[in-house]
Amino acid sequence: MDILRWLFEAQIPVGGSVLILREVLGNIFGLASALGGMRRKVWAWPVGIAGNLLLLTVFLGNVFGSATPATLWGQAGRQVMFIIVAVYGWQRWQQSRRASGSSTAIAPTWASARTRVALVLALVAGTAALTPLFDSLGSYPPVWADAWTFTGSLLATYGMARGWTEFWLIWVAVDVVGVPLLFSAGYFASAFMYLFYGFFTLAGFIVWWRASRVQTQSGPAAVKVETAFPDPAVSK
Repeated sequence: MDILRWLFEAQIPVGGSVLILREVLGNIFGLASALGGMRRKVWAWPVGIAGNLLLLTVFLGNVFGSATPATLWGQAGRQVMFIIVAVYGWQRWQQSRRASGSSTAIAPTWASARTRVALVLALVAGTAALTPLFDSLGSYPPVWADAWTFTGSLLATYGMARGWTEFWLIWVAVDVVGVPLLFSAGYFASAFMYLFYGFFTLAGFIVWWRASRVQTQSGPAAVKVETAFPDPAVSK
């Protein structure tokens, strides 16, 4: 219990302000999960779940008495969504790895044109539908930005589970809106981390794009290699 109390109360002084330790740790777990996802490793999913649990307690600021009291219902809700979709992705990648006999969990592919259109429409429609809901719950303004990051995160995580290369670009769209929102709400650790994510997702997109090109040219067997950045499957 002392460890839990310390975890919920610990803060990191930065200048004249403080950072919540749970927020920092949650984002570190999130970064580790993103690295695992870029390399298509199954362990990326449980590591991400651990980070989601920590960040859930952070974004429910008023509930847990955080140093930053602004409650972002969209940010908090998407942590719950991450956990649910992560369970699906975890199972799917495990099954794919066992079926392929590869060290990597999944072979990147491109979504169909119809799927891409559906993803864009779902992002816009989800934002429009959730904005009034989050507004009624008292989410930090601008509320549409909170709804956008929630919907985009759902679609990006689902796209990762399916192995669609485009999911990295959805993350870029999420970060473009989410970073200013987090800065304005006072969640500086998350804002800086997601600013870094913005560049990281572009690198991840390049890695998966190159791996998908190898798959298209040579078949599934060509990508049964460890995928790092730069992608060794392409360097040969």
